[in-house]
Amino acid sequence: MRASPHDTTVMVSGIALRCRVQGPEGAPWIAFSNSLMTDLSLWECQAASLSERYRVLRYDQRGHGGSAVPDADCRFACLVDDLEALFDHFGIARAAVCGVSMGGVTALGFAARYPQRVAGVAVCDCQGGSSAAGGGAWNERIAVARAGGMAALVEPTIRRWFTPASVAAGGADIDAVRRMIGATPLDGFVRGARALQDYDFRDRPAALRCPALFLAGAEDGALPDALRAMAGAAPDAVFTAVPDAGHLPNVERPAAFDAALAALLARAYPEGAP
Repeated sequence: MRASPHDTTVMVSGIALRCRVQGPEGAPWIAFSNSLMTDLSLWECQAASLSERYRVLRYDQRGHGGSAVPDADCRFACLVDDLEALFDHFGIARAAVCGVSMGGVTALGFAARYPQRVAGVAVCDCQGGSSAAGGGAWNERIAVARAGGMAALVEPTIRRWFTPASVAAGGADIDAVRRMIGATPLDGFVRGARALQDYDFRDRPAALRCPALFLAGAEDGALPDALRAMAGAAPDAVFTAVPDAGHLPNVERPAAFDAALAALLARAYPEGAP
């Protein structure tokens, strides 16, 4: 990933996290949290469209992109703490938060734990808790990566994350995700996979105290049903399924994703953005 003049490194609990801040000072904040095997460039389209009116924070979750790899496995409590530390570092009193997959779980956990700091939350393409079957699948993927390197995960992951039509069509956006997967440090992938193997945030939607969007690609397996149920448990939530999209609807169908996110931001910041 190319460096940007907007990049900075923040030390959090002894781990260096790469961050990128764009947009006018004094504007309402929105923070983005990336999925497993990606980096902050996952949100390139959203940052480009929002940074004229919002102050946009993106960061590489620990073990990914330009952030350091922790020495030991981590839990989602740690990933939530990372985001809180970044809020403190950048002086963010309150922000909208958006995450997908691993980042969606992080966003959900953060919004539930720090309701006073979250204006609105978008929880995308994730589930409320791990399962025994999912734990076994992660063990298999870790074994594949250890045997063949991250390159061995690239094409199987692309086929899981995107619809067959999008994979067949190809294009620069899917190629960018291929590069992100292949460039993820092996141990960084393992740390994130271990977090996804063992968590339970099923009670978090009911604890939300802000406008919420639960969103899934309509073709993302069982996740649309899981996210619809989470939205039903939250006090002020909307569920959206993005048609013709898989696990990364912000990449595969950015216009539909951005429209849903804009509707959340209008609820989160009813006074509007400059």
